[in-house]
Amino acid sequence: MSASVGLQRKVPGADAPVIRFGASAIVPEAIMALARGEAQAVLDDAPAVRARIRAAVDTLRDLLDAGERVYGVNTGFGESCQNQISAAAVDQLPLNLVRFHGCGTGRFLDEIESSAVMAVRLASLARGFSAVREDLLERLCDMMNAGVLPRIPAEGSVGASGDLTPLSYVAAALAGEREVTFRGRVVPAALALAESGLRPVVLQIKESLALMNGTSAMTGLACVAFDRSARFARWAARLSACVSAAVRGNPGHFDQRIFSLKPHAGTRLAGAWIHADLSAGGRPAAPPARLQDRYSVRCAPHVIGVLVDALRFGREVVTTEINGVNDNPLIDGEGRAVLHSGNFYGGHICLMMDSIKASVASVADLLDRQMVLLCNPHTNGGLPADLVARQGADRTLHHGFKALQIATSALAAEAQKLTMPASAFSRSTESHNQDKVSMGTIGARDCLRILELSEQIAAILTLGVCQAADLRAREGIPSPAPDLHAAVRARVAFNDADRRQDLDIDAVLVAYRAGDLPIGRFDDMFGPVAGPAALNTGAS
Repeated sequence: MSASVGLQRKVPGADAPVIRFGASAIVPEAIMALARGEAQAVLDDAPAVRARIRAAVDTLRDLLDAGERVYGVNTGFGESCQNQISAAAVDQLPLNLVRFHGCGTGRFLDEIESSAVMAVRLASLARGFSAVREDLLERLCDMMNAGVLPRIPAEGSVGASGDLTPLSYVAAALAGEREVTFRGRVVPAALALAESGLRPVVLQIKESLALMNGTSAMTGLACVAFDRSARFARWAARLSACVSAAVRGNPGHFDQRIFSLKPHAGTRLAGAWIHADLSAGGRPAAPPARLQDRYSVRCAPHVIGVLVDALRFGREVVTTEINGVNDNPLIDGEGRAVLHSGNFYGGHICLMMDSIKASVASVADLLDRQMVLLCNPHTNGGLPADLVARQGADRTLHHGFKALQIATSALAAEAQKLTMPASAFSRSTESHNQDKVSMGTIGARDCLRILELSEQIAAILTLGVCQAADLRAREGIPSPAPDLHAAVRARVAFNDADRRQDLDIDAVLVAYRAGDLPIGRFDDMFGPVAGPAALNTGAS
């Protein structure tokens, strides 16, 4: 069976870096390295890690043998927790939990998103407080490394009691049920496991609950959104420099003394990026068209800086959630206790996703305003209206970038519409047992959709600034980003007559998502904390 599988990841080779789970904290960058197939996952073999995992499993069995009631192990689930499950039937419960939660709807997560969800779940379970066996954790590693990735519908989670429905698709794939993507195909999980030399896991007591009752779907998606937002911020800064040059803006707006007097870290960094592009290679500046540029140019570092700082603030929150033990109940093997808790509540991730998505949409709106400046002859510093390049007698027959400017307006409006905080829509569900829920997964999904729209706006503006650079070249004014211009022109021809431009947009997006569009370096956004040493790689 074959079907579209969305954005695909690489399968890591034997020489790929190894990320070890169980001993050290896992950072968002490590999750994304695994999600893209640039690293391998292994369960740390340190004796203390293995002992902690086994202790939780043994403790749970001992407490059950002693007659203790443990939620979701010898009771029903949710509001049904008063239902007692007989000792003879408890082994049937784990698979039933997986099966009745197989009700997800909507688009399927792509391979990178699915891998991120798996990696985040592994990080939590490997802490050793969830009473899952080493074999199950190792099988999660094996599946990621082999590219056996659950097909996870995006919709169906309220974000507490965790991401039950999305994560049921991870548990089902481990058990050899439902479908996965494998080698570019959609196939039954059992077939993909067999072709990878793996056996389905027979889920033991609490294991399906441990897999499902946590925040890993929203947090995995948050890692993807976090990564894409950082790249988008840098792209927006490079485009802002290009727009400033195209409309004969005043480069003095990006003097670093300005940002030192109101030193938000994100604004200072965005301003430095723009300043560096405008002054690269001793590029001569055209005389400014105005003393003070309109806000969409003059305030670009401040707008982009809000997004950069939202990401800087949010990184600690996301890292804490990745490494948090967030299922229920928790099993303390050392203290030999069951802790019935609410760690599955995803409020922190929802807060960060609501904040980041609003910041992304604000930058998207900035880029839309910049597109208007480029196309409007009253604001573009002497460029032709709508960037029409035609110079012959038929010039008035052509309309250049007019429709593209309308498109950015539509995309920006849709992005802004989605900024309504998901956290504001908590509701009571599941017979009023889950009567206060986070909606964190919806917030993460909103953020990813806003990013999709925003990247499309940036792709259109990229075409616009390249067109403007070609028009300015007629005046002897060089582009502030010649590498970006060259990369686009290798894929998209100069627009000298009306033509369809959807394929041009796609070409820019494909190059961007493949990492082939020179948007500028942004490894200074988080500093050494996000460097290679933070990925928890190497031998144990």
